[in-house]
Amino acid sequence: MIREGEHIEPLGNGVQVIVSPHHAFGTDTVLLAHFSLPGQRDKACELGTGCGAIPLIWSRENRPASVTAVDIQAEACDLLQRSIALNHLENRIQVLHSDLLDLQGKVNWATYDVVVCNPPYKAAGTGIINPEQAHRIARHEMACTLEDIVRTAAKLLRFSGKFCLCQRPERLSDIICAMRQYDIEPKRLRFVQQRYTKAPKLFLIEGRRGGRPNGLVVEPALMMENDSGGLSEEMIAIYGAYKEAYLT
Repeated sequence: MIREGEHIEPLGNGVQVIVSPHHAFGTDTVLLAHFSLPGQRDKACELGTGCGAIPLIWSRENRPASVTAVDIQAEACDLLQRSIALNHLENRIQVLHSDLLDLQGKVNWATYDVVVCNPPYKAAGTGIINPEQAHRIARHEMACTLEDIVRTAAKLLRFSGKFCLCQRPERLSDIICAMRQYDIEPKRLRFVQQRYTKAPKLFLIEGRRGGRPNGLVVEPALMMENDSGGLSEEMIAIYGAYKEAYLT
């Protein structure tokens, strides 16, 4: 079940995820999973699932009814498939090894209630390129662009279905333009800050397929730290049982 270099991380409520040096997850993944939490009867899809932390965190909350987890990297898909077996979630999470640009005939369009993606943060041709292929694909727009992701999400979503993603603040205009281009109306936006004195380092955004223009709600910023430098009460609540050993 576990191979050399891999280890298991507990996510809470008995759910565990297998991670490797090439396929792990960070705080942004946990925040996106919380921000995008589907309903219990929803049908959801994650584009670029990596180790599959988001569908596994969702399953910790006994939701949604089904998840299609898509990734272009065979190693990531194998990792998640073993995590699914470890948690006995075969009836809830389906792994799809595919390029998100090549989903025609592999999924049913316009049937998903929720589509989520933690995309590469760096636009093509920017930033220092990581020598490891898995890290390059995860951090840079090499296998797909933001527009590719939004276009695919629009095809997957039913009318009024929601699309959620996290990104760096400098990409906010890019994502809003792409969402509106493909008839996903931004409806909810939240910035994430380390502390009050720091500029936002991340944003979380939700759009609705076919939503009416305007009506974007900007929520209060999420502060990761309290005044003493420890985790804020909201961050502790979001983490829940995950990493509880670090929060006691």
